[in-house]
Amino acid sequence: MEIIARHAEAPAREALNYSPVLIIEGARQVGKSTFASMLAPTATRLSLDVPAIRDAAASDPMGFVSHGGDDPLVIDEVQHAPELMLAIKASVDADRRPGRFILTGSASLLRVRGLSDSLAGRARRLTLYGLSQGELRRRRDDIVTALLDPTRRGALAWFTSKVTRDDYVEAVIAGAYPEPRTFPQRVRNAWFDDYLTGVIGRDLSDLRRTVQPDRVHALLRILATRQSEELVKGRAASDAGIPATSVDGYLDLLRDVHLYQPIPPWTPNLTKRETGRPKVLVNDSGLAARLAGVTASQLRGLLHQEVFGHLLEGFVASELLRQQGWSDTDYRLFHYRDRNGLEIDLVAELDDGRVIAFEVKSASSYLGRQFAGLRSLQERLGDRLVAGIVLTTAAEGYRYAPGLWGLPLAALWELPS
Repeated sequence: MEIIARHAEAPAREALNYSPVLIIEGARQVGKSTFASMLAPTATRLSLDVPAIRDAAASDPMGFVSHGGDDPLVIDEVQHAPELMLAIKASVDADRRPGRFILTGSASLLRVRGLSDSLAGRARRLTLYGLSQGELRRRRDDIVTALLDPTRRGALAWFTSKVTRDDYVEAVIAGAYPEPRTFPQRVRNAWFDDYLTGVIGRDLSDLRRTVQPDRVHALLRILATRQSEELVKGRAASDAGIPATSVDGYLDLLRDVHLYQPIPPWTPNLTKRETGRPKVLVNDSGLAARLAGVTASQLRGLLHQEVFGHLLEGFVASELLRQQGWSDTDYRLFHYRDRNGLEIDLVAELDDGRVIAFEVKSASSYLGRQFAGLRSLQERLGDRLVAGIVLTTAAEGYRYAPGLWGLPLAALWELPS
């Protein structure tokens, strides 16, 4: 399989220059082990997926973590041996050289059963997602930084892309896991099914002793059918056959293995607490489509345009989350809905309080009503709104009003930063 350079390499190397430990978290099969090998090609690498190695780690943690000597030590799937954390902590406290350990994990190390120490102050964390569209095309994608440049914004109306609506459908269905992207749909579907069986049946047991796989799978399927919608926990629990008192725990589990991530609500008033419900995001669009039971041919047809719109918004949210990891601009991602019904699909808030807002539409043309929410937000925020963007499957850019533009969705990875 072809090795694709990852844009997260630069921030990862920066972390290794200053921190003794780098923790690379992410879903299974997104390329964490390959990425770790790229960062430290001569390092000793030990995988706790191998039973014999896992037994060695459990029987002699201090001896195990000394395997690297003066070179970096890469430990894959470290959540299988949480007892190693104390040994790594002791080793780091005795020798604070940067770049000593690279740990990969498919489950949040803060929630692994039996883990009492999070290496606070000794480790940097990096979340690795599946492949971004920019990574697949060997171009750096950072749309938030690009939109902060006034010269770039001045030329948005003339931006064009050759990416077609069918191309967007294929990108959504293919998803971002490196291995199955190029598989025929039938083979890819079987890969997704086997993948979920493995993650639900194995990784979740690292986080909680009693897991009912059927309930987890049912809840994940419900989330996929409500991709990009606000999460009503009681309804999701009822539809999945899960007690309402248990749904938070199951959602946490899905988040910890990086299959699901809520997009939190945003408030334009920095002094107020966030209110409202999060939006549902199954992290991988291909997996979401498989769970929802939709195919590429269905998404091309007229009867499934609403489903395509929800999947497309989730696809955009995932791309923005990936870009967040290497962007030159610090930002957090939210959605917005006020009491009067004003909705904004995605809001990127910068650390200085400025905002770039995105609406995602599956249409291939621009209409005035698509900009209504952005116009209202602009009136409320004034200069604090840097840009309001409607992303569509159109081929050309469009200037609706000062500060408000329409763009082909491919601008996410084609707009130079």
